[in-house]
Amino acid sequence: MKNIKNKFLKLFTSFVIICTLFTGCINDLDTQPEIELSLEELLAQDPQAVEGILSRLYGSFALSGAAGPGSSDISDDAGESPFLRGIVNLQDFSADGMKNRWGDNGLDQLTTTSNWTPENKFFRYLYNRIFFTIPQCNNLLSILQNVEVDNKEVIIAEVRFIRALANFYLIDVFGKGVIATEENYGQTDPLPEATRLELYNLVESELVAIEPLLLASNSYGRATKGAAQMLLAKLYLNAETYTGTPQYDNAAIFAKKVINEGAYTLVDNFVSLFSADNNTSTEIIFPLIADAQVSQSFGNTTYIVNGSLLADTTPLAQFGATDGWGGHRASKAWYALYGDLSTTTDERAKLFWTAGHTYEMTDYREWTNGYPSIKFRNTNFIGSSVPTDFSGTDFPLFRLADAYLMYAECAVRGSSEADIPTAVGYINTVRQRSKASLISAADLQSNGANGLPFILNERARELNLEGHRRTDLIRYGLFTGNTYLWPWKGGAKDGTSIPSTYNVYPIPSSALQANPNLTQNPGY
Repeated sequence: MKNIKNKFLKLFTSFVIICTLFTGCINDLDTQPEIELSLEELLAQDPQAVEGILSRLYGSFALSGAAGPGSSDISDDAGESPFLRGIVNLQDFSADGMKNRWGDNGLDQLTTTSNWTPENKFFRYLYNRIFFTIPQCNNLLSILQNVEVDNKEVIIAEVRFIRALANFYLIDVFGKGVIATEENYGQTDPLPEATRLELYNLVESELVAIEPLLLASNSYGRATKGAAQMLLAKLYLNAETYTGTPQYDNAAIFAKKVINEGAYTLVDNFVSLFSADNNTSTEIIFPLIADAQVSQSFGNTTYIVNGSLLADTTPLAQFGATDGWGGHRASKAWYALYGDLSTTTDERAKLFWTAGHTYEMTDYREWTNGYPSIKFRNTNFIGSSVPTDFSGTDFPLFRLADAYLMYAECAVRGSSEADIPTAVGYINTVRQRSKASLISAADLQSNGANGLPFILNERARELNLEGHRRTDLIRYGLFTGNTYLWPWKGGAKDGTSIPSTYNVYPIPSSALQANPNLTQNPGY
């Protein structure tokens, strides 16, 4: 049984958060929950209730609401708006490897990286989710100052991690926002706009402060030192994008901490990382939890598994699903990175369903154009399982292989905290697991800009559909412009240039209307 199975479901019989944060209402960050008991009263009566409240905060990244898959914490569509679904939409479908065919207004513009406007509902969904999670963290932090609970210091550090993670996506996706903390919780005036640098400094300081306080190991699904170290490594890896100042030495330092200080090991089989029993994995550092019975959602890995299947061409039961939505397919920008799929030894190349589908994506709205990814599945890797309506596969937001590849990138970029021989060893450890051919130091030193193209491609082979690809392409200067074209970039079959303004998303119009201190990103 998975721990932290959304214990807040039971807790909500006496404590119900009804957040009125709607349509990006950033001026309502002081919204007080309507509850039968205040948080302070609840915790005074039952200090153990903090565990359920904490579960509630973790669950905000994977679930739509507390009352099942049809409920929503925010006044947005319960199926379309969950946080993880937003990460997949804005990080993977807007990039090169994955395309969606449904043609929904808003999602269609994401999958073709074209016609982005502040009215796009999918931008609003993620923005609203960010500003649901942050004030709920602030609410709990303000109360914890006045009550006594077990392991108080650790719990406060976990809540600050959750808030930092939400702010990380604000930095990465929108590039600006507001700084909302427990210090200004309850303020009625709209908060001032914060720049990307200010938000970056906030998240950096938060993570540096809590990293020593977090436990080295914790209940499954809860933040650890390794989770904070991974988030710091990611923040520093992208620091040049976010602030204009490279921080590859710091990125390498924290990647090494994950690798050397944590009890994480690469699992033997790649597919096990994306199977329904992946909660036993020694490689996953921080998961977003799914459960087919207890924590159902249309926005967790159900979106990935069901969305990548259709009974016409893919056997649903083989991948643990009872329904296929026929929406998502990879493009050749992903599977071509393995070479000839029929002859390559790389087992990651086998995770595409090719029967009944074409290699070329001549029409992204045609289901049979492009190969569906079968990387994620709702079947146990060990032992039998029964197909279910919702996925029980956890989403590995952070895992060890990513730390290896981040270290390698820092080495290739010249960090004094990383070296090429160690980087080669880490890359070969990742590739050997999937029976891919091994590399040498020359492969990292001769491919264009000191091997960077190889690193970027290896990240795609290993990490695509895990919420990193858009950020990676931006870091390499390849997301916008015409240096790198992929199928349907800019709405063209063979790809076309898109403006540099697309390196951040527009601030949703609803947020601008709610907070007059906010300004729109240039170009929108």
